[in-house]
Amino acid sequence: MEEVELSAVVAFGMEAIVVRELRALGYEQAFVEDGRVRFRGDLSAICRANLWLRCAERVQVVVGEFQARNFDDLFDNVKELPWEKWLPVDAKFPVDARCVRSEIRSVPNTQKMVKRAIVERLRKTHSRHWFAETGIEYVIEAHLLGDRALLTIDTTGDGLHKRGYRRFMGAAPLRETVAAALVKLSYWGRDRLLVDPFCGSGTIPIEAALIGKNIAPGRNRHFSAQDWPQIPQALWAAAHQEARDLEDRRSFAMPIIGTDRDREAVKTSKMNARLAGVETDIHFERKDFVEFPTNRDFGVLICNPPYGERMGDEDEVRQLHHDMGELLASLDTWSLYILTASERFEREFGKRADRRRKLFNARIPCTYYQYLGPKPPGMAAAGGEEADSENGQESPDSD
Repeated sequence: MEEVELSAVVAFGMEAIVVRELRALGYEQAFVEDGRVRFRGDLSAICRANLWLRCAERVQVVVGEFQARNFDDLFDNVKELPWEKWLPVDAKFPVDARCVRSEIRSVPNTQKMVKRAIVERLRKTHSRHWFAETGIEYVIEAHLLGDRALLTIDTTGDGLHKRGYRRFMGAAPLRETVAAALVKLSYWGRDRLLVDPFCGSGTIPIEAALIGKNIAPGRNRHFSAQDWPQIPQALWAAAHQEARDLEDRRSFAMPIIGTDRDREAVKTSKMNARLAGVETDIHFERKDFVEFPTNRDFGVLICNPPYGERMGDEDEVRQLHHDMGELLASLDTWSLYILTASERFEREFGKRADRRRKLFNARIPCTYYQYLGPKPPGMAAAGGEEADSENGQESPDSD
């Protein structure tokens, strides 16, 4: 089967996680560059990457890459690319553009120039002068970084964070891709207790359950490339069958727990978990954080507490961090993972993190504070380096 070059678009801080995800799928030659991970595979890779990538934003086909210092360079090189390989004669092909540190600065003019060049190419290859664009949509992106231009076609459609289960959202939702990253960057394993005391819409517990049961995050949604005639439906069917075969249907040793003081948030979490097919694996409960202390040892806390840029008063957030530090201080066998936009978190929490990692939740810059805790006795795979291999997790970095 023909090999194609692909690009997984990745948010800042997620690159190494996505490399590991791709290598776990068998795509060993995966490399990071400028907000994306490049890799190669046959047409089935388009299906499998879309179904399985938990922390990428989208998957694109790379049509070509070249040097472009001006619009003449851009037009001439775009026209030389094999667009007829991907675009049927009736294809609808809108063009998006991004210009970063490039001599070509106008996004609208870049879009027009790329569109004109593609039409010029298709006129020759399809022997037509006019294109109705009434068929399947192929979204083209021209990404100009410095004097390099990268031309891609999106295969995903709605971003990969849209799994299809979160039809109900709270006031400040955490992206599913970010929630999955928080779990993958922790030392949680399916035999350890996991608690999110600020569960909101339930995204962190749900993503943890999907990871723990090896459920493909894209199994219940549609992707743009499913409509493409270039990709046989048999490949999509095989990818979905593979996903079903690889699901781990065993119950967790302990249920994942999500709590929130908001009654509607707990109700929303339960509905989302049901839509995700993991409602029996998660226990949601209405509970204020001050009720959090537990007599269980070696648990894992992963949370995204409220922070002032999205909700809550700044003084309330400061007090919350102080209360968290006091209430969690006694849990000396626990591993704590806390994502927040607050730059004062460690000072207000009262303890310096073992590791920190910069991440973005949508466009909000955040820090993931990691308090690693000791390994559970006799459970090395759930509390140390072995967990990274088992769950496809990345050992967290310090900043």
